[in-house]
Amino acid sequence: MANQAVLGLYRTPEAAADAVGNLQQAGIGHNDYEIMTGVPYPEGTFGEPPVRHKLYVFPFMGAMIGLTLAILEGAGTQLAYPLVTGGKPILSVPPIIIISYELTLLGAIVFTVIGIIFESRLPRPALGVYDTRITEGLIGVVCTCPEERVEEVRGLLQRAAAIEVKVGQG
Repeated sequence: MANQAVLGLYRTPEAAADAVGNLQQAGIGHNDYEIMTGVPYPEGTFGEPPVRHKLYVFPFMGAMIGLTLAILEGAGTQLAYPLVTGGKPILSVPPIIIISYELTLLGAIVFTVIGIIFESRLPRPALGVYDTRITEGLIGVVCTCPEERVEEVRGLLQRAAAIEVKVGQG
């Protein structure tokens, strides 16, 4: 069963908030609708729950992976190719510290970029339904629902004084 995306366009934030309220009262989950606007509004303006980002996990995991790889690479190389120089120990800590620093930062940076892409939900192969008037100041409320609920969602969005309601592929 395919999902359909229903887009309602609104002139004011109050009307868009009414549309979100209608969707919530109809039992549509907060993961099934999205507010699109070209104007930055504070979080929660439209009555949607706050978004919980987990971006902080990505740099931490990248740093841990980088540190682990650096220690394995530094110690492994020194043990695999033992080079005895003037009675010094084969496993030397200062070179491992330098490599550990560099790979920890590299891992954190690479995983931060991956985290930003992941949290931004990119790439998005199916753009769904969109209207260029959103970038001109209108507010769009997009609800993704099963085909049998399309007319119900269209009515909910229309009841909140929508300028236009479009239906497209979800």
